Formats: sequence, C-alpha cells, structure tokens
Amino acid sequence: MIIVRSPLRITLGGGGTDLASYYREYEGFLISAAIDKYVYITVYHPFTPVINLKYSKLESVKAISEIKHPIFRETLRLVYRNENPSIEIVSFADIPSGTGLGSSGSFTTALLKALHTYKKNLIHPKELAEQACNIEINILKEPIGKQDQYIAAYGGVTCFEFKKDESVKAYPLKIDKEVFCDLEDNLLLFFTGYTRSASAILYEQHKKSKTADKAMLGNLHFIKELGVQSKKALEKGDLRKFGELMNEHWEYKKKRSNVMSNEKINQWYDLALKNGAMGGKLIGAGGGGFLMFYASNTAMLRRAMSKVGLEEVRFRFDFEGTKVIGQS
Repeated sequence: MIIVRSPLRITLGGGGTDLASYYREYEGFLISAAIDKYVYITVYHPFTPVINLKYSKLESVKAISEIKHPIFRETLRLVYRNENPSIEIVSFADIPSGTGLGSSGSFTTALLKALHTYKKNLIHPKELAEQACNIEINILKEPIGKQDQYIAAYGGVTCFEFKKDESVKAYPLKIDKEVFCDLEDNLLLFFTGYTRSASAILYEQHKKSKTADKAMLGNLHFIKELGVQSKKALEKGDLRKFGELMNEHWEYKKKRSNVMSNEKINQWYDLALKNGAMGGKLIGAGGGGFLMFYASNTAMLRRAMSKVGLEEVRFRFDFEGTKVIGQS
C-alpha cells in the first residue's frame, strides 16, 4: 500500500500570470505558498484483476480506456502506457474541490506520485509538476495555469517565473524567520460557502489574452508588477505594504470578470477592512471559495467574520510538497 499527500495552496501575489495565453508572450511571475491542508491518494493491489477507483463516485473497470474520471484515466494511461493494471485507488481531501485552493493540481500530483512510487519509479518535483501540467493542460485542454501543480510538487513559500519557452524557474522567497512567522500568523482564511469551477472564469481570461484584449493584458501586466512588489515588500519585512498590495490586487482582479465577485462577497470584504484586515482577496480564479486577509488585528477580524457566519480554516505553511507518507 502507498499513501501520498499533496498540499493545497494560497497565492500571495501575481496570480493569473501562469496561464500560457499570457506567459508565452510576456512571461509570468507569482508567489505561491503550500499549506497544511492536503489531497490524499491511497494505492494498493486488489485481490481481483480490476481497476477500482474511489472518489466522490465509485468506478470498477477492466481497462484504463473505460475510466470516466478524466484525470484518473489520463494519469493511469501516462504511467502504465499500454498496460491495464490490477489496482485500487482511493482519493480524499481535507477541503472539497471548487474552493480556490488548487485541489485539481494537488490531486494530479498526488496521483502521479502514488503511481510512480507503486511502480518503483523515482520522480523529481520538477518532473512531477511537468507531468501534471501535461495531463491537465495539454491532454485534457483545461484552461488553467501551472501554479497549482508546481507549488503542490515543490511546497514552501515559493516564487515562480513562467518563461516563454514553457520552462519554469522556482526559488524560495527569502524572508527572515520573524517576518515569516508574522506572515503565517496574520494571514486568515474564511470560507464563503460558495464553490465553483474555475474553468469558466479562466477561459474568459485565456480567450481575451489570446486575442490581445488591451484591458485584460493591461490588467495582467499590472497584477504581475504587484506580484514583484509583493516579493520586495515581504523580503524587506514590510508586511503593512504587503497587506496594502493585496487590497490593490483584489481591486484589479475583480475587473477581470463580472463573475469574479458578488454583492455578498463584496460586503464581507468591506466588513473585514473595517475590522482589522489590511487587505485581502478571493483565493483562486474567483467566484467563490475562500476569502484570504492579511490582518493587523486578527482577533477583531475573527469576531467580525464569525458574526456574519463565515467559518475560518486555520493553517500553517507546508514545506514538504507532494510526498509519500505511508508505504507497506
């Protein structure tokens, strides 16, 4: 039996510049942080010659080609090629999908790591991220970026540069331990109660970027610059500036799509700013999921959000990335 976990993530700056429609022309940059909320994959050998899959549904098939779940199907096809293995795979997660924390990328990296380990293949985080991106973006044609797969594979609080030639440069954010602890303590996540598919919002961005829409490109250029400024602020230990940049980021992010936010989310956001938050944004593509804030007064913010019924999910950063946590 193999048990693998892969971390979910939050974005600290530059989100949206990891889509190919943007970085192939202008290069992308963002800061991403893995958190201690995970997608888990368990793989073991069944007693009968069958492929059993257990996720939100159950599938039991004889051949990979019969699998309905697209990521399961294409990941097994990539690892096993022309074989039809006897295998049982179970997937579960700390937080449900559609909440903006990159669960699809985490799921794919966890599944790949588990299958490679099951077959006794050694795989580097870079190769793991590349294979996950290939499955989701190239094979399944999802209109998504590369951030989720890379941060899940690498872990940490990491800067990513997305190059025109499809290469990705990854390196850790260089911040002092005291600043790091303050950042971790003062970032708060609250669930909005809305779940959504990122595909529609990201497809709109992809389409406008491909057609050189001036408003979209100008927005993404500015978001990338905010990501660079966020990196500088964090490395200088200027967390007040970082919070202000988050607020500016959110104002520009809302302009990318008319379904990025809604009246209720805007009300919660405004309430947070009046109760200890210095800045914040919806995590992920938008439209729902989690609101993240950087707070100067976490106790006040928690009280205000609790009064309007928003549940906080507390977290710490993860520095291990996708890893095997059990093997027998």
